[in-house]
Amino acid sequence: MSAVDVKRFGRTGVLMGGTSAERDVSLRSGAAVLRALTAAGVDAVGIDLQDDWAAQLRAASIDTAFIALHGTLGEDGCVQGLLEIMGIPYTGSRVMASALCMNKRLCKQVLDQAGLTTPVEIRIAEGGPERYPVFIKPVAEGSSIGLHYVASVEGWQQLDLDADMQWIAEMPVKGVEIAVSVLAGEALMPVEVAPKSGVYDYTSKYTAGATAYFCPARLPAETLRYCMEQAEKAVAAAGCSGAPRVDMIVGSGGEAAILEINTIPGMTETSLLPKAAAAAGIDFQQLCLRILATAGLDYGQEGKR
Repeated sequence: MSAVDVKRFGRTGVLMGGTSAERDVSLRSGAAVLRALTAAGVDAVGIDLQDDWAAQLRAASIDTAFIALHGTLGEDGCVQGLLEIMGIPYTGSRVMASALCMNKRLCKQVLDQAGLTTPVEIRIAEGGPERYPVFIKPVAEGSSIGLHYVASVEGWQQLDLDADMQWIAEMPVKGVEIAVSVLAGEALMPVEVAPKSGVYDYTSKYTAGATAYFCPARLPAETLRYCMEQAEKAVAAAGCSGAPRVDMIVGSGGEAAILEINTIPGMTETSLLPKAAAAAGIDFQQLCLRILATAGLDYGQEGKR
């Protein structure tokens, strides 16, 4: 990538924090991005969104937004819609793709329709899932918030699930868990995640040393290429842009089951997108600049800069 004229971004707001269950992770992601952009010469300011988001954005007088929010309101199309109304170009997927990928059930249906493989969904009846074992997860949360492995009726009964949330149950898929980041439409090398606990949950994701990572993933070269192609197809089917990450499990036969698409991947020291970028020779600062360079291009706001 040629040198980036950072002045064209104007004043860039790194949006972080928010009010979702992933606030702490977002603050870590945002702080890392802010340091990188500032070091690269971008006129960047951190904005910890908490109460009146529109008022905070107006007060900051930004020209471009780098979204480092995760979870509800930040990743589901809400802040994206607000930014479009305010005429502020932003990074990541647009409103519709953001909302779609945040809803695991709807995204699953779109991927299935596109001919891609996803885990089999198990109906949750009044007394619990219709079969076991299953993975239970919220329909609309990220970062493995609320992920549970349930092996029996007794396990289901012991769960204290939030009745106000929607939940989805899926059959476990055995194999190698990988994450394929897609930067500006092109897949990066898959990263294999090997959690010491056996389950890549919130603790495994964000606790240093809890998970081993391998990039490239320890898979045959033809399987790596296949998974990269599947990730690109998934991102295209969902209409994503920016730098989404596709999580999948590769079975012994090489078939890849797509677990979900994360439209705003974490940018912390343990996050997978920076690991994949580093393996491609893209350091963290360059990665942030490349993501920032995609801001607003999908809805005709590039002329604002």
